[in-house]
Amino acid sequence: MMEKKGYHIDATNWRMGHLELDIIASNKHEIVFVEVKTRTSHFGGVTPEEKVDAAKRARVVAAANAYIKYYRIDKSPRFDIIGITMDKESGQVTEQTHLENAFIPAVRTIHSGSFNGQWKWSHKNKGIHR
Repeated sequence: MMEKKGYHIDATNWRMGHLELDIIASNKHEIVFVEVKTRTSHFGGVTPEEKVDAAKRARVVAAANAYIKYYRIDKSPRFDIIGITMDKESGQVTEQTHLENAFIPAVRTIHSGSFNGQWKWSHKNKGIHR
């Protein structure tokens, strides 16, 4: 799905310690961190992408911070969610949803400086605000 939209897939299932990113994609201007949620039904009317709660978003942001610092990325970050619904019996994908810019992190820091235990979001010395 991301490649069809013109993105290069930089990594899948990237891990550093307890941190994890499902898909890391990029184009000329952005690096995109994608959380993928797969479900076999819309139990209670909730779609897979709606299951990415605040705690999961915080973990994705922490992992993105580590990735950007480790690889010294100098592109604007973006956070997407891909929701996939599959048929329980056949395993076939019945629905795919790609939410671009699905969430914007609370003000935290992303830069190539050393990790000091605090997550503060900024990029290229510019704060990213909600």
